[in-house]
Amino acid sequence: MTLLDITNALNLKVSCGEEYLDREIEAGYASDLLSDVMNNAKKGDIWVTRQVHPNIVAVGVLRMLSGVIIISNLEPEEETVKKAITKKLPIMTSELPAFELVGRLYEFGIHGLHE
Repeated sequence: MTLLDITNALNLKVSCGEEYLDREIEAGYASDLLSDVMNNAKKGDIWVTRQVHPNIVAVGVLRMLSGVIIISNLEPEEETVKKAITKKLPIMTSELPAFELVGRLYEFGIHGLHE
């Protein structure tokens, strides 16, 4: 499944990185603790968070994530979007809370466990 597939299926708004929505999603990771994501998210994961500050871009690039979904109608800060554009990290937003969004991702076959 690609970022474009879930963007369309879940009616996500693309804040930046529309040209990279063909990226495959390997699995999902949900956390608001940057240190947790840095230690546990894997290459190709989609990251679900409520964080909106520029540090999410650094973490996303470090872990080589496919993209970031910001939940609950929150919007990334302007500096976050600028940084994500330069680092080629797609950021999408959702009106859904984390629990519901992760459940829907799971229904689409995006699981959190790596084998």
